[in-house]
Amino acid sequence: MSEPRASAGPIVVIGAGPAGLTAAYEAVKRGDEVIVLEADNVVGGISQTVERDGWRFDIGGHRFFTKVPEVESLWHEILPDEDFLLRPRMSRIFYEGKYYDYPLKASNALKNLGVIEAVRCVLSYVWAQLRPPKDQSNYENWLVARFGWRLYRRFFETYTEKVWGVPVKDMPADWAAQRVKGLSLGNAIVNALLPKRNQTEITSLIEEFQYPKFGPGMMWERCRDLVIAAGGRVELGARVVGINHQDESASSVSVVYSDGRTEEISASHVISTMPMTELVASLSPPPPFDIANAGSGLHYRDFLTVALVVPESSGFPDNWIYIHSSDVAVGRIQNFGSWSPFMVKEGRTCLGLEYFVFEGDALWASTDDELIERGKRELATLGLVDPTLVEAGYVVRVKKAYPYYDSNYRENVAKISGYLEGVAPNLHLIGRNGMHKYNNQDHSMYTAMLTIDNIHGATNDIWKVNVEEEYHEGSSSAGTGRDAPVLPDRPARS
Repeated sequence: MSEPRASAGPIVVIGAGPAGLTAAYEAVKRGDEVIVLEADNVVGGISQTVERDGWRFDIGGHRFFTKVPEVESLWHEILPDEDFLLRPRMSRIFYEGKYYDYPLKASNALKNLGVIEAVRCVLSYVWAQLRPPKDQSNYENWLVARFGWRLYRRFFETYTEKVWGVPVKDMPADWAAQRVKGLSLGNAIVNALLPKRNQTEITSLIEEFQYPKFGPGMMWERCRDLVIAAGGRVELGARVVGINHQDESASSVSVVYSDGRTEEISASHVISTMPMTELVASLSPPPPFDIANAGSGLHYRDFLTVALVVPESSGFPDNWIYIHSSDVAVGRIQNFGSWSPFMVKEGRTCLGLEYFVFEGDALWASTDDELIERGKRELATLGLVDPTLVEAGYVVRVKKAYPYYDSNYRENVAKISGYLEGVAPNLHLIGRNGMHKYNNQDHSMYTAMLTIDNIHGATNDIWKVNVEEEYHEGSSSAGTGRDAPVLPDRPARS
């Protein structure tokens, strides 16, 4: 790893999400001059807490659980212990009009399946063991080999296709080790019959987690305040339009503010969490054609939440419910009151219907009123809430929520990161979108912490921060990251 070139100016951090604010906080603690530039008018990125009319919405649901001790310590350094709630994890799967506990509980599953269907599922599993699919290079056959066709249809196929927008059979199996790591029918049955409190060995079966009482945005609002109190500068509504480099150094950043002002800020280091495709487009002078092409070749899965206010009695105890029904487009439903009673108002709760989309598709292009009406209809279809009981609705759209892994993404990311290492080694990529790597919040924070160490002389390879083996450490295994399959190529958008 090349030594970053130091020059005059502050450390400029692009983005005020978990990675960006962690980097800023760690830097100001060391006495560095720091400026954070955030294009949005709030901090937190996809870990922000959206507030509308006194209701608070978590974007995607953020369980505060980590095996990274440095991150655990930092959470409690930023927020006092009394601001954390210890919440039970409760999730269910909705399929064919019935709700299945997740993780699986034997009595509940047997009751919902019925004896005959349960026997069929077991026989399907046995058959898959005797005659497994020969080609297990795709995710569908990989799952069938471990669960059988009947359980695969119930518990994997529809939801996975909703999340990623492509058929499961077109996803490669190398994702599976991350998505359902350590989980098989045998493990699920053992866990159902012999439950063990505080299960953390299998990531999918974590039973309880910490949660800031006013939502995850509370963490990042407090972190912002600490950065400012230590002398840092945090600018909202600040859109980076240029990263200027010369003589093997990122020398300055060009910014346009929401009020029309412009500014060029000199930098000793630039730490970027902005989507890599936007980063490449902002480089000045522009990169060679192959690098620009690599940037435009990166894609994303977008996300929207339809939040509906209902009476508390119309809610449910789950943090969220996975919707495995093809009758509706919603993929998952949050109950924000089950995350924290401080997120909702007395006597009411708020349900967050989550839709996984591509920016510009039919759902994304729908008006807020159309989406709210769709949400009401889908609650009725699921038999969850009478739509006449919905008192208010809100829509939150999130662009570039999930890096999209197609067959070219590794090569594109490697080209871009290699190019930047040569022309501007003091330009550091961190976080989920900054690295085009589907990291959890804690992994994103950890890349930021290691990067500040690097600026101060360490030689950490942050590209090895992943969930391999122990969920967090810098493993030498070249995995894809958390919960993201390699997907069919998407055509470039005009």
